Amino acid sequence: MIALAFLAGLWTAMLRARREKTPSDQIADITLWLMVGGILGARVVYVTTYWKEEFAGQPLSEIFEVWHGGLVYYGGFIGATIAGYIYICWKKMPLWKTADVLAPSIALGSVFGRAGCLLNGCCYGRPTDLPWAITFTNPQAQELSGTPLGIPLHPTQIYDGLLNLALYFFLAWLFRHKKFDGQIFATYLMCYSVARALVEHFRGDYSDLHYHLGLTPAQWIGVPIFVMGLALAAILSRREPAK
Repeated sequence: MIALAFLAGLWTAMLRARREKTPSDQIADITLWLMVGGILGARVVYVTTYWKEEFAGQPLSEIFEVWHGGLVYYGGFIGATIAGYIYICWKKMPLWKTADVLAPSIALGSVFGRAGCLLNGCCYGRPTDLPWAITFTNPQAQELSGTPLGIPLHPTQIYDGLLNLALYFFLAWLFRHKKFDGQIFATYLMCYSVARALVEHFRGDYSDLHYHLGLTPAQWIGVPIFVMGLALAAILSRREPAK
């Protein structure tokens, strides 16, 4: 699913790059950087967050076993952003034009990522009696992710995937009508942080150790992400209009 996410993101980003007259080979190259930075960042934040529950006293090799699950989206986003920024500066690419080309693809990639979460059983929801609840039965899901078996749960992976799919189509439309460079990236930051905070309300995979003042780690991280998007939109909108 991670591989499909990057392939779908690369393909759609290259289509948008033509509109911005950005060389497609640069988009292909930066995608590789984003992949490495994203996976590293996602794993580092996961290991840091769940160190006491899963990794304390365990062999060091388990830290690198990403094929068993254990990736945090915001960590991946931050890692990918750092890697992408380094590459953009190195190649002297237009920062905000490139960010706008990539932003919708981030949302599309998240759709595939959440499909992977659903298949793995991680990022599960709280118990519910709603008719669209999902019930996991595979013991491997419980072994790898602590997923409750035989209990109807909120399908939070599907919630997140559908919201990201809607966000992708909205950003793809906005890209064709943007008023200034950086608008799409800033809009993504604001919209995703709100959508993620909403989905977090239905998550059931956090222990009491991870709640602070009633909010999950992702909701806390979403606050500065939203503020950053709002600030970028306000600052960049005062520059010259997009051409």
